[in-house]
Amino acid sequence: MSGGGVTASGPLRAARRAREAGQLWKARDLLVAYVEGERDADALGELGEVLFEMGDLPRAGAVWFAAGAKGADADAAVAAWREQAHDDFAVMWASLPASARSQPRPRRIEALRERALNSEAATVKEVAEADDAAGAVEADDEEPTGFDAAWFIAWVLAVAFVVFAVIGFVAVLGWIVPG
Repeated sequence: MSGGGVTASGPLRAARRAREAGQLWKARDLLVAYVEGERDADALGELGEVLFEMGDLPRAGAVWFAAGAKGADADAAVAAWREQAHDDFAVMWASLPASARSQPRPRRIEALRERALNSEAATVKEVAEADDAAGAVEADDEEPTGFDAAWFIAWVLAVAFVVFAVIGFVAVLGWIVPG
């Protein structure tokens, strides 16, 4: 699951060295700190491997889900993650690394977020708190920029409606008041 890492980041290289030296705890700590702030698929994959080697299947599953990892080990770890969370989507959402919860999100992560928002066990507040912890900002919260054709068409139709209403009112008034 881990790549060759020719362009690997400093924390990823340091974690790989620690892992090779048998210091899994150190590799884990380096990678956890790094992936909380950076979306790095290689680092997420490496963290999943470290957690798997340490026997922490549920955490490995959360990380590998975020990384989009495939394979028998990843499938077993994701199943353990789901089992530990009792398929509570809000718990599963909150257990993902913050960088994986931030925008833009891959479809599988966005689907988990939607399920968390729609689940009976979760409150919108819990999901929002997890979003805030990840620094996630909804696209709807951003100020619109540029030309919006829909607004232009709406304004043209509104103006046309007012003009035709005035013309109709004058015509009806001409029928009622002779001369």
